[in-house]
Amino acid sequence: MSLLLMLRDQFPLQFCIMGGILGAILGSFLGVVVERLPASIQAEETMTDGLMYPPSHCAQCQHSLRWWENIPLLSWLLLRGRCVHCHTAIPARLLMIEAMTSLFFALSCWGFPEPQDFLSLWIVWCALLPLTLIDLRHLLLPDAITQPLLWGGLLWNALTGHLLLVDALYGAVAGYLALWLLYWFFLLLTRREGLGFGDFKLLAALGAWVGWQALPTLVLIAASSSIIFYFFTRQHSGKNTIIPFGPGLSVAGIIVLTLQLADYIV
Repeated sequence: MSLLLMLRDQFPLQFCIMGGILGAILGSFLGVVVERLPASIQAEETMTDGLMYPPSHCAQCQHSLRWWENIPLLSWLLLRGRCVHCHTAIPARLLMIEAMTSLFFALSCWGFPEPQDFLSLWIVWCALLPLTLIDLRHLLLPDAITQPLLWGGLLWNALTGHLLLVDALYGAVAGYLALWLLYWFFLLLTRREGLGFGDFKLLAALGAWVGWQALPTLVLIAASSSIIFYFFTRQHSGKNTIIPFGPGLSVAGIIVLTLQLADYIV
């Protein structure tokens, strides 16, 4: 931590640029997670097998990507968003994931000089971005991401002292129970499921990072985000379309953690 702080103080611009480069590299991996993890879960493969094998390739013609076709951000632009072999379009969402992660890493370096602050934001971002995109496409919040996020929050607070460990633990328990009780209340009242089990686990994980005191604010932001998302998408979706709650929770989680680190909220 002291070495990172020294580098950040002596070379602030260069450090932020390096953070952005690291973000682009990790963003490339997050794109693989978004594309492959749901399929590996359905095929009951291990996470390692599903993500690492086969190597990067074109989904259409199975052409294995060479090193220069797999450079974060640059390759998509140089190839003009198309496979060099069959000219099939490469999904623009992969470029978006790399660009957003790169920008977030650079900005968090710039806005939070303390290494433990921007590192915590990086960890949470790398979990919440794929969770958001997977839930939007598949209505799925994989345990392979939510569970490490939960344990990571407890461990991070224990090591850094950002929150008292007991507050983080209560945050995890309260987060899970709050949505679990809401789920059963709605089910008994309407005979329909209003939430998924992954939502319980995600809120528990976020509670481990921000503590029980911040949960009301987090849930309020998540609900507001989901309502706004519904009104923007209802014209393109059916009346009974399911609106995932995971993206709202993810947006709220990164906002609340950022505000906590900036000392705007407890």
